Amino acid sequence: MRVVIVTESFPPDVNGVAHCALQTARHLVDRGHAPVVVAPAPAPGNKPDAHAPCPVVHIPSLPLPGYPQVRVALPSRRLAATLIAQRADVVHLASPFVLGVRGMAAAARLGIPAVAVYQTDLAGYARTYMGAGEAAAWRRIRSVHGAADLTLAPSSAALHDLETHGVPRVELWPRGVDTERFRPDRRDEALRRELAPNGELIVGYVGRLAPEKQVELLAGACGLEGVRVVIVGDGPSRPGLEQALPGAVFLGRRTGDDLARIFASLDAFVHTGPFETFCQTVQEAMASGLPVVAPAAGGPLDLVAHGHTGLLVPPRDATAVREAVRSLAADPGLRAAFGAAGRATVEGRTWAAVGDQLIGHYAKVLAGRRTAVAA
Repeated sequence: MRVVIVTESFPPDVNGVAHCALQTARHLVDRGHAPVVVAPAPAPGNKPDAHAPCPVVHIPSLPLPGYPQVRVALPSRRLAATLIAQRADVVHLASPFVLGVRGMAAAARLGIPAVAVYQTDLAGYARTYMGAGEAAAWRRIRSVHGAADLTLAPSSAALHDLETHGVPRVELWPRGVDTERFRPDRRDEALRRELAPNGELIVGYVGRLAPEKQVELLAGACGLEGVRVVIVGDGPSRPGLEQALPGAVFLGRRTGDDLARIFASLDAFVHTGPFETFCQTVQEAMASGLPVVAPAAGGPLDLVAHGHTGLLVPPRDATAVREAVRSLAADPGLRAAFGAAGRATVEGRTWAAVGDQLIGHYAKVLAGRRTAVAA
């Protein structure tokens, strides 16, 4: 199968869209298919991933105003030319927003089936960054995804949102997790002593530092006696968060085995953002054997079993976050039980397993197109 993956982000970018697109390309290659990735060119001086599993076509791009870590693709003929040159059987649109919209239009002109993967809560971002615009965001989502042969939602909450707002032909497709990389035995006692020299309980957040992530909700946890908050990631909110989270350790962006070592060296993981369509870092924390605290909204509702693998708290509630951390800090047995249950829960959620599900979705779309043509 010849698949062109049109993605708004790809390594060296570090985010959920880039990571999922990379894992999808890897799995397609492993299964004998022929993917090509089309993505915005990285920032000058930021070298493309030399270990990409397949050819990558870069589209000239500019930084998003106010958020330079995000690159926006410029109009280019390279996208349509790639679809034609590759004789694509299917176009995979990863979180279509700018480049993906053009990919959808090109696929429609060329008569190529398109599968759109919903990964970004644009409506939530509109509320966060503009204070309004949610209705306009849903109109755009409905327009883009309504043109696809199939939309794949990463969680039951995302699927419900899409269907409620009139997006047709939606099915569930979750995300995998690398259980070989993220595992409890990567715990590093030397790193723990460095992060918490007085033996504090180490509570971590991993992800982008941006307004929609609401990392400032960890301020109360920073004030708990015997607790050290560790922040992994970077983004435009970092300077403000360094002021808002006194005593927290900021490690910047980490990836690969280094990130896995940090995850396993935590005692608990807290995610604060209420706009997650999935929340990959929650799965990575669970694979690392950690108890999880997360908002009872979006993707975490599918991932965290309250009272079994972690604690779900009301979104945007700093007091609830602090009290959840306090309860975990006070009960080592509870932390261990939640962590063990979390690891057991995700052990079957490999990228290979979900990748095979994706190939099944492609096959269904192609079969549907053939049936329509025959009719």
